[in-house]
Amino acid sequence: MKALFLFVPQWMPISPHYSLATLLGQFNDSPYKASVIDLNSDFYNKILKSNYVKNALKVGKNKLEEINSEFKKIHTPDKKFEDYSIEWQNKIAKSALIKDLISKYGKELDKTAILCEQAVKFLKSKEHFYNPKLYINAINTISLALEICSMPYYPTKIGLVSYQNQMLKLNYESIKYYVFDRETNIFYDYLEEKLEDILKENADYIGISINSSNQIIAGLTLASMLKKKTKAHISIGGNHFGRVKDSLEKYPEFFELFCDSVCLEEGEIPVYKLAQHIAGEIPIEQVPNLMYKKDDKIITNPIIEPLKLNDMKMASLNGYKLDEYFTPEIIMPFQTSRGCYWRKCSFCDHDFGMHYNIKDLDKLIEQIKYFKNNYGIKNFEFIDEAISPSYLRKMSERLIKEDLNISFFCDARLEDGFDEELMKLAHRAGLKMVLWGYESGSEKIMKLINKGINIENRLKILKNSHDAGIFNFAFIFFGFPAETKEDALMTIKDICENTDVINVYGKSVFTMGKHTKLREAPEKYGVIGETYQEAEFSPTYNYTASGMTKIELQEIINLCSKKAFEAYGDTLPFHLLTREYMLLYLTKYGTEIVCNYKF
Repeated sequence: MKALFLFVPQWMPISPHYSLATLLGQFNDSPYKASVIDLNSDFYNKILKSNYVKNALKVGKNKLEEINSEFKKIHTPDKKFEDYSIEWQNKIAKSALIKDLISKYGKELDKTAILCEQAVKFLKSKEHFYNPKLYINAINTISLALEICSMPYYPTKIGLVSYQNQMLKLNYESIKYYVFDRETNIFYDYLEEKLEDILKENADYIGISINSSNQIIAGLTLASMLKKKTKAHISIGGNHFGRVKDSLEKYPEFFELFCDSVCLEEGEIPVYKLAQHIAGEIPIEQVPNLMYKKDDKIITNPIIEPLKLNDMKMASLNGYKLDEYFTPEIIMPFQTSRGCYWRKCSFCDHDFGMHYNIKDLDKLIEQIKYFKNNYGIKNFEFIDEAISPSYLRKMSERLIKEDLNISFFCDARLEDGFDEELMKLAHRAGLKMVLWGYESGSEKIMKLINKGINIENRLKILKNSHDAGIFNFAFIFFGFPAETKEDALMTIKDICENTDVINVYGKSVFTMGKHTKLREAPEKYGVIGETYQEAEFSPTYNYTASGMTKIELQEIINLCSKKAFEAYGDTLPFHLLTREYMLLYLTKYGTEIVCNYKF
């Protein structure tokens, strides 16, 4: 029995994805063979070649001429956009987007096609990556090159950190349409070419990881191709479909077109049990967390508690092509805990399907040593929901004692336990950056979201971190249902008046997750009327808020950007595209130099 795990676009091509490296490790010392192919990093390396970009530019311009010529034959002045077929709606959007791109960039598009390969090399080169001007030029070149690559497939757009299609709705029919529509599916030709290499693996079990809506089209495109070409068991895993499993049960056709099963929630035990079933050792009914079709019915086996971190085998990067990632140094994602130790925030459902447990320090240190000694990795991203002050203290003491000389960053809550002494200790251990959940400047909103911290002490904790030499990243969000403009202005005020301890911020717009505690009593938090799901495969719900209107919310978001630019200036942290890149720059130069570098 051989298992093959596939990671599909679109995801940031910066580091190996944690889940597949972990799953691969579970097959170590087992009777089954297992391997991983990161199609996402391969995809970006393939399309960011000069010849590919030049051809995409040529095809895009030709499509514009074809669409304009055809449109004249079918257009009448009385027709509205929604009167056209979905095919023609896509063509109209494609035409408009191509015109806009050519109008905006002109001859710059031809230059970008020539320079894109060099830009990729710059991101992978220590010599060029750590030069801020060369880095910015490389990022801008790659961003425009990916826009060019998208031209033939508009309205689909792909970036280094994004997948967009304004026409795609997260419902079954829309997803199915865009999976099989080669005119808009930017992944189709690439995956069709890779099919032969995948089939050469002769796998009996093929797992496809779909962790967000950005990966749905690529993941299901590949799944549909494999379904036609191999008798291997095709199973879809990852975070996304587990969150919408109730909707998935309504579509038996999904299991005819795309897969034989869907693995729900954390996969370490189910994936191995599924391998046992495929090997003929156990019936499918004994595979936990599995959804599949049997006798024209959708069956969902019982959900079990996930494997604890201490019981997992060592993650593995065997077979990974580490030189394909767009970084001069690999940043390895790790977990010190799974789930959230607070678990009471009304707005959050990040830890859905998780059972909180902590990794033993001895095991963590063993794993860090393994990746440092075997792969030369010394930069780590701890992807815990939040690391506690007590664990950070113990971990820092061990890292210093073992003299591991690593760099890392983590997420944390603004709790009083992060005192001055702890932050200095953690910095000595290699902590370069903390992503703090600041959330809002309004006491009313902070109480409603039930963050469970002393609001008055937040700036003191940020100062403790800053004085220790640690970079502070503050998460904020707007649009909580009960949030008024006055509440939102308090958040903007906090961000802009505390640039001495908040080095950079990341803003987002509140979305009501399907599994948030807020949905248990929505009216308490400012939701008016019923919540509803616009698309069944969306993990979020729509609602009407008692606070800001959509227009007011957009005005606040624009105001935040304007005021923050005035307060911070055009500094380097706002140009470092990802947190991983931020870690590398902070390790190289330190917080003060990075924050004071202005363009």
